[in-house]
Amino acid sequence: MDDYRSKAGQKAVTVAILANCFLTIFNILIGFLSGSYALMSEGAHTLSDIVTSIVAFAGFKIGQKPADEDHPIGHGRAEAISGLIIVLFLAMVSYEIMSGAIEKFLNPSTITVPDTFAAIMAVFGILINYSVSEYIIRIGKEIKSPAIVADGQHQKTDIFSSVAILLGVIVSNMGYPILDPFIGLVIGLLILKTAYEIGKSNLDNIMGKLPSQEFIEKIKDIANNTPPAQEAHNIKVDYMGSYAVVTLHIKLDGNLTLDETHKVVHKVQDNIIKEIPEVKYVMVHACPIGLQYDHDQEIDKL
Repeated sequence: MDDYRSKAGQKAVTVAILANCFLTIFNILIGFLSGSYALMSEGAHTLSDIVTSIVAFAGFKIGQKPADEDHPIGHGRAEAISGLIIVLFLAMVSYEIMSGAIEKFLNPSTITVPDTFAAIMAVFGILINYSVSEYIIRIGKEIKSPAIVADGQHQKTDIFSSVAILLGVIVSNMGYPILDPFIGLVIGLLILKTAYEIGKSNLDNIMGKLPSQEFIEKIKDIANNTPPAQEAHNIKVDYMGSYAVVTLHIKLDGNLTLDETHKVVHKVQDNIIKEIPEVKYVMVHACPIGLQYDHDQEIDKL
């Protein structure tokens, strides 16, 4: 699985970088020649896509490193951290684009009417960005990589930017050139919105937000279907980037020997890891059936 994740992640990032190199060059070149500030803004956006793809892949590769003495449960959070670095970079790009658009609003004499080449480039942008973003997000979800998914979500905002540019060129040529820098401003806001969504998702990952109830129930079912374990409870899940660490309690017959209890605990752990690929580590605590106590209470205070 790790080898497959590595190859799939590398393929996704390679596709993203190649596509964005093409879009960056032609967005900026055609934007300059056609007089479209919105298209040049989109060129800056696609340039940021290249940088964020590299950051995402760096976080992905670090997250793939195995556990060591200093990081006993691996380096998975590097992926979520790289997502936050992407957020900071997007915020800076958004600021530059929006400030440039506002400057044009304040100095209308600098606004030009873009020609039809800008519209043609916008259509190419829509097609390329849709294909590439769907591909990256699909791979990111398949290999459970928040960094790759974040990169795909960033790429997807370019679809809306390209649509806005196309509409802006059409309306500008109808006698409303002020719309071109306005579209640039919209692009800046879209980038800022994407930064917020990526930041929230990755912060939830780092802060250990509770997964879906369906995920908890799946862990519970696996534990309860590992005889003689019963009544799995106090289940906690901590995400480490692309994989999860699980702790839970199970109830066992108090008359079982320590050796028998030890074997059941390990069987529960093995079954959860085997049946839920994104779970990499499991810690199981055994409770005697019939014993009632507060799980937050120190055992020696009973």
